[in-house]
Amino acid sequence: MTQVLEKTETKTLTMAAAITDAMDVMLDRDPSVVIYGEDVGNLGGVYRITTGLQKKHGEDRVFDSPLTESGIIGTAIGAGAVGMRPVVELQFGGFMMPAFDQIFSHVSRYRYRSRGRYKVPMVVRFPVGGGTGLLEQHADSPEAYLAHSPGIKVAYPSNPYDAKGLLISAIEDDDPVFFFETIVRYRDPKIRMEVPTGYYNIPLGKARIAREGKDVTIIGYGGMMQNIETAADAAASAGIQCEIIDLRTIVPLDIETILESVAKTGRVIIVHEATKTAGIGAEIAAQIMEKAFYELEAPIERVCSFDTMPSPFNSLNHFSRPEAHHIAAAIKKVLSA
Repeated sequence: MTQVLEKTETKTLTMAAAITDAMDVMLDRDPSVVIYGEDVGNLGGVYRITTGLQKKHGEDRVFDSPLTESGIIGTAIGAGAVGMRPVVELQFGGFMMPAFDQIFSHVSRYRYRSRGRYKVPMVVRFPVGGGTGLLEQHADSPEAYLAHSPGIKVAYPSNPYDAKGLLISAIEDDDPVFFFETIVRYRDPKIRMEVPTGYYNIPLGKARIAREGKDVTIIGYGGMMQNIETAADAAASAGIQCEIIDLRTIVPLDIETILESVAKTGRVIIVHEATKTAGIGAEIAAQIMEKAFYELEAPIERVCSFDTMPSPFNSLNHFSRPEAHHIAAAIKKVLSA
């Protein structure tokens, strides 16, 4: 799927506003799209991402559901199977745990189970990540669970432009897509940017080269991209050129772009907010070792959250996350190897 852009006018949006805009565009464009979940109607969701959509599109298109994550996911499966395109919201990524049976026993297997007779075009949105002082189950980054289950796609944008384009592609996709939204970046003024009005999409499975460089490849996604940029800026002042890859989607994984960069730099750092053990970074490192071992000049470094259960309580969750100085230390380490 190539990127499609229907309008060239732009407006300056935050991440939150870009996500709202994507849903607004698709509600206008496709009558099979419905949006529902926990308080998404009149209230506009816990972070007010669906604000104004019910008033504009009506209560039959945007509505509240009971506070039952299993029920939200289960009804979305049925809606998708009969031709609708549900976009459902869970209040936090950590709240998907009660829906594990629906997700892993049904969402990911429906095409296989029906031998291709049914598809499940559904999107599950939720805010993720720490650094905001929230409590347990409000600061999780559960992407590795989902990436481990074939049949599920995982999108994790880092900026408003990508958030809108990827969400539109996710809604149009005929397979289930889980869409991660970093809480601390929702209204971060530093990443406000010009976003095209109207319809456009960004293909799932195509990474973005956020910065070109020749000395070290840094791979990341979601809310960590801003920390990566800060560390790369500091390295540039010392004459070190970092090549930065924003994955955009974890499943499908754009391994081709990663391997091309590894061949150029020979050194790799992988950054993610989720815990280190069995995280996405481990999978990427394994694929690099399998396919580009002889291109490496140093061991691969992973910069991740501490292996704590599952995120430290309240304000402490800020200190377990990778910060720019952790990434800077990894840059120094791989270059000295």
